[in-house]
Amino acid sequence: MIALALAPWLTGLPARAALPEPRIIALEWLPLEMLFALGVLPIAAADTHEYRLWVKEPALPTSVLDIGLRSEPNLEFMAQLKPDLIVYSQGYGPHAQQLQKIAPTMELAFIDEEGQPLAKVRSGLLGLAERLGKMAEARAHLAWFDQQLAQARDQLVAWRQQPLLVFTLLDERHVVILGKRSLFGNVMQQLGIENAWQQQDSFWGTATVGIEHLAKLPALRAVCLDHGDEGLRSRVSASPLWQALPFVRQRTLRTVPAIWIFGSTLAALRFTHMLQQLDRIWQN
Repeated sequence: MIALALAPWLTGLPARAALPEPRIIALEWLPLEMLFALGVLPIAAADTHEYRLWVKEPALPTSVLDIGLRSEPNLEFMAQLKPDLIVYSQGYGPHAQQLQKIAPTMELAFIDEEGQPLAKVRSGLLGLAERLGKMAEARAHLAWFDQQLAQARDQLVAWRQQPLLVFTLLDERHVVILGKRSLFGNVMQQLGIENAWQQQDSFWGTATVGIEHLAKLPALRAVCLDHGDEGLRSRVSASPLWQALPFVRQRTLRTVPAIWIFGSTLAALRFTHMLQQLDRIWQN
């Protein structure tokens, strides 16, 4: 049931003999999202409360146990759960040697020096699927993913007329911009939408800049990913600096609920579908 509820692309696959699902622990939200894409429910995950605040979708069932922080999970509790596999993100959390004392492990990466996280998470999904014997599910998911992006590209033709700026508020003076090397920057490239931020971004595809720098950008559409801090949003919106920004004065800014920017294909699809919803709003 959970596989079909979380993964509509799995409904067309041929039925297979029921096999015991492996007992998997996900130490970070990237591998957790990849498991969901394959229709696999882990027995436990890290930072489940924060996941429900920051990632939200796919919804995390209450049956998934919490094993503590992503950076410092409860290794003793993990050992008590007797997992068959621990999946974790590269460079995040305990050292692999610590985890391997508990169960076999698999490392997944979000990005590399090429700055192509979308390609990286696709290859990571296939690697995880091969490990779990879920290649049919992975191929079905990626085919559905490509179909969704193709449909969005056809719909969002008007979005190619202006660059798009995607950012989130950091504090009253700074924003975090998603550049070309970000997951959503990769999606925009697939959709034929120009990223308004053409300057340097970090290894993770982000750039932290003062709000005053946004005034230097050309005419554009802007999307602010909102993390629910109403106080911060109100203070920033009331400032003369913010009100003087071109996309604020021209009313080409839309604020939407935040989407996890370090996710996998499911986060990329949420971003894509959000743009499609905004397109329908802008047309009305």
